[in-house]
Amino acid sequence: MVGTRECRVLKTMGGYDLELSERKKQILRAVVNIYIETAEPVGSKAIVESCGLGLSSATIRNEMAELKTLGYLEQPHTSAGRVPTALGYRVYVNELMERHRLSLEETEAINEGLRSKMKQLDSLISDAGQFVSMMTNLPAYSVSSRSHKLTARKIELVYVDEFTFIAVVILSDNSVKNRMIRLMAPMSEPDLRRFNMIFNTNFVDITEDMITPQLISATERVTGDENGVVMTIAGFLLETLGDVKHAFVTGTTHLLSHPEYQDVSKARKVMSYLADSSEMMKLPVPEQGSNVKITIGPENIAEELKDSSVIVARYNVGDDMQGLIGIVGPTRMDYSKVAAKLAYVANAMSMLLSGGNIRLPELGGSTENDKKEN
Repeated sequence: MVGTRECRVLKTMGGYDLELSERKKQILRAVVNIYIETAEPVGSKAIVESCGLGLSSATIRNEMAELKTLGYLEQPHTSAGRVPTALGYRVYVNELMERHRLSLEETEAINEGLRSKMKQLDSLISDAGQFVSMMTNLPAYSVSSRSHKLTARKIELVYVDEFTFIAVVILSDNSVKNRMIRLMAPMSEPDLRRFNMIFNTNFVDITEDMITPQLISATERVTGDENGVVMTIAGFLLETLGDVKHAFVTGTTHLLSHPEYQDVSKARKVMSYLADSSEMMKLPVPEQGSNVKITIGPENIAEELKDSSVIVARYNVGDDMQGLIGIVGPTRMDYSKVAAKLAYVANAMSMLLSGGNIRLPELGGSTENDKKEN
């Protein structure tokens, strides 16, 4: 029988009042660590053989039975082994896991990978997601949004041939957008230079809502355009200036390599959710003062993620932009290692996007739960 003095718990996923004995903590930590590594239910024999706790198999079995009664462990089938519940993972993340410190080789690989991708803003954001997905073998997402409206700093129309030119726009946040435009009627290079001059006179340093039908019509009259060239360029500008949010998802097929998603219908549910970019804007956000947020299973608001965990880190680009980079995966994951990698990547992105050099943060990263403990 477990006494209230030894263990008292409020079983709500939003919070808990924990007072576990040291022995129960050691056994819960051992179960989670072994299950993360093997994806197989954990028995007392495995703990005796691998963890060196100095406890008999019978003692460990009794403690595991009590942890199951309290809601930290569950028995998935007739196997004698146990697996962590969402509550068990939450206690592990908050209280028991060791903070992973990235090796020098890991940090150098991240630094080099991000530096080599320092091109356009959206390119860096999407490539960072691919990089995280590759490192973790999990689907990754990256989201960014601007708090201020964009303007075009410069417009360049680059002649290719009489039926083709490239429109290049340098934006107020220093990102660059370009599009190849094909014409229905031929245009000479001098005529294109004239269009270029007029657009730089009338369409630079104005926001999306200032590109009105009246401005477009006036520009068509000035240029003598009868072939829709002005409308095409203006449409590209409107699309570019209105693009205040970026959302990228990569590596969703990595889900299929994890035993939890061998059920195709379960995997499809999560993959379909991640394919909807509007849903990306609704994923968890770290609280102010926290680098990383971890949500486990039922803690997630989206029904599609109730059997999965999300780890997300925040990056900043000056006062005008902030973003999130995160992963979605099984509740059985190496939370410490993944959180440390995400925290480091987010810090590196903040430094690169702010025009600075990557500097080493506290490599273990910090979660909201770290902040609460300090």
